[in-house]
Amino acid sequence: MTDIVVLGSTNMDLVAYVEKAPQRGETVTGRQFRTIPGGKGANQAIAAAHAGATVSMIGAVGNDSFGARLRSTLEHSGVNTDHLRTVESPSGTAHIVVDDEGGNAIVVVPGANGTVDHLVPGDEALIASADALLLQLEIPLPAVVAGARAARAHGVRTVLTPAPAQPLPPELLSATDLLVPNEHEATTLTGRTDPHEAATALLDSVPEVVITLGAAGSLYAARGAEPLTVPAPRVTAVDSTGAGDTFVGALAVAIGEERPVREALAWAAAAAALSVQRPGASASMPYRSEIDKQYTS
Repeated sequence: MTDIVVLGSTNMDLVAYVEKAPQRGETVTGRQFRTIPGGKGANQAIAAAHAGATVSMIGAVGNDSFGARLRSTLEHSGVNTDHLRTVESPSGTAHIVVDDEGGNAIVVVPGANGTVDHLVPGDEALIASADALLLQLEIPLPAVVAGARAARAHGVRTVLTPAPAQPLPPELLSATDLLVPNEHEATTLTGRTDPHEAATALLDSVPEVVITLGAAGSLYAARGAEPLTVPAPRVTAVDSTGAGDTFVGALAVAIGEERPVREALAWAAAAAALSVQRPGASASMPYRSEIDKQYTS
């Protein structure tokens, strides 16, 4: 089995479902409200565990009811939480509005995630034991850089999701093996709106890039290779929250199993397609048997 460590965020998603998202100054009536464990780190950990990996989580939750539920959800999904700290800060939250077309708008309040600004004893050894380290940007950047450096020092593959989008320091990019932005993030990082141009620009900093294109699939680019576009299955989206994290978690598993690039991307796309047909983030993430069925159908 592929051994994956995730260094990242855990949030309780507070999700309001509406016909149409409100504009500035507007009040709308929601159809439903749910609290769903999430956070980009936890989402990727659960996605990878469901897809068949052995997964450990490094991060922090608050000493509150949200923190207890976040930890319990990870553990019930098969994620090892021995390195998930409990701190006095409130747990992180994400305030999400989902419209009837499956689109979403999100405000993240870091809470306990903001305390994860460095590695603590035992974290580097855990990273060193893994096949891959998954990183995002919902915890302080110094911890992300420290994690990437530790992975590089021990020959562990680093997969970075640059979200929320922000400029990345050269020291982080130089320790990243695979960068997985969406179109918006790729534009923020490069100033290029065309995905192919953005991917080419990103290859100046990292050896491999996958730009996710939503319903259009994904674009893979690597130094010295021809770009590759892989379509996504056509489905009707109910809620796209967590789709990118589902894709990354499944992709990390497929890469760890040394699948060919096209197959790995298509398998990850099948996982993401299943997730958008269900409400919520972590609650929507498919299991390996479901992904295999979607991939072969």
